Amino acid sequence: MLNYIWLGLVLLAVVIGGCTDRLPAVTEKSLELAEFAVMKIALPLAGIMALWLGVMRLAERSGLVALLARALRPLMRLLFPDVPPEHPAMGSMLMNMAASMLGLGNAATPLGLRAMKDLESLNPHPGTATNAMCTFLAINTSSIQLIPVTAIAILAANNSSNPTAIVGTSILATTCAAISAVIMAKLLEKLPMFRPPVLAPKRNSIMTEQNSIESDAPGADSSPVKTASTLQPLEWWGKLILTAFLLFFVFIFMRMAFPAVFGMSSTGPTPARGVFVRIIDSVSKFSIPFLLSIFPLHALLRRVKVYEEFVDGAKEGFEVAVRIIPYLVAILVAIGMFRAAGGIDLLSKALRPMMLAIGLSPDLLPLIIMRPLSGSGSLGIFTELVKQSGPDSLVSRIGGTIYGSTETTFYVLAVYFGSVAVKKTRHALLAGLTADLVAVLASVIVCRLVFG
Repeated sequence: MLNYIWLGLVLLAVVIGGCTDRLPAVTEKSLELAEFAVMKIALPLAGIMALWLGVMRLAERSGLVALLARALRPLMRLLFPDVPPEHPAMGSMLMNMAASMLGLGNAATPLGLRAMKDLESLNPHPGTATNAMCTFLAINTSSIQLIPVTAIAILAANNSSNPTAIVGTSILATTCAAISAVIMAKLLEKLPMFRPPVLAPKRNSIMTEQNSIESDAPGADSSPVKTASTLQPLEWWGKLILTAFLLFFVFIFMRMAFPAVFGMSSTGPTPARGVFVRIIDSVSKFSIPFLLSIFPLHALLRRVKVYEEFVDGAKEGFEVAVRIIPYLVAILVAIGMFRAAGGIDLLSKALRPMMLAIGLSPDLLPLIIMRPLSGSGSLGIFTELVKQSGPDSLVSRIGGTIYGSTETTFYVLAVYFGSVAVKKTRHALLAGLTADLVAVLASVIVCRLVFG
């Protein structure tokens, strides 16, 4: 499906651009985004990838990932029955989902790419997405997060009286999107048209034998559970140090979430925020410093060589960033050409009568169309929408809820599948677009019920 969509975007951009005399703009945008994909996304991502994959290696080697995987094993087994419960992919996916929920985008993407690499190690059809990959991508494209930070910031910057009013509506909408994405992924994987090719028995046996040999090799990565079982147990003084460190972060959290208790005034553009929003916002702010310090400390206390393991994990970062460059260039150039040719505007005009017929404001249509395609483009459209309609209008709040409960589906698929050279995405795109559609419908319904 992605093949036809990509080709359709490119051909339509050329045709529409020729009819509207925008071919020079189409050409300029294609070259601009080709450079942008490499210089502004792939290369900066290499450093972030190196950092978080190094930290992830320490979390695995110290046994923290195994502990998390064991705690949520029933849920993960339900979502990913094809993945062994002790496999590193379980921990990687859990870490990615936790980072996404807290709005830690810089951490969520590298952890998600690591999860895709772990899932690829179980893939009997290299180049073709597995059921677990499609389900994992569907969850990611449903944009599960507790606080839509960017949308709130836009509303606050435009002097909204209550910019955090969309928190509750966004949580409801993104929950509906996530549930629908998982259900759609599970239904589509059973259809004959989306089933992966059946391997010949001979090849299956060869791959099984090779996997067995690789897993027994001295340098092969073992599962985090097995690795954790070989570590030295924590001494009493190690537990004391960890307890003191955790209490320190509890104190930091309490001071940020409940400043009045410590005689401090609330800071930020919305000092009168609700307790729930302040709690989630505080967790988001101290989560990265906490993770960057607690993982190495715990690993050191369990006799792990923290520097060496961090460097080994970080080596993967640059390799992954280089691997996704062709996929980034392909999808960003196609979307940029289509937008520069005026395709988004034409599509909005064509769908305007249908929007009016169902009682949905046509002003939301450009945002709905752009959101799965481009993060920066949809941000610009939402910002303009808030300025035109007012930050406290129903249209702006619906738009903020849509922005906070959806994801740039095409970008996510390009980056995640590109990191493991998967070209046959099967039903992942359809499941992701279903999540976007459900999020939009849920946003409209919930906001009309809540805000009138």
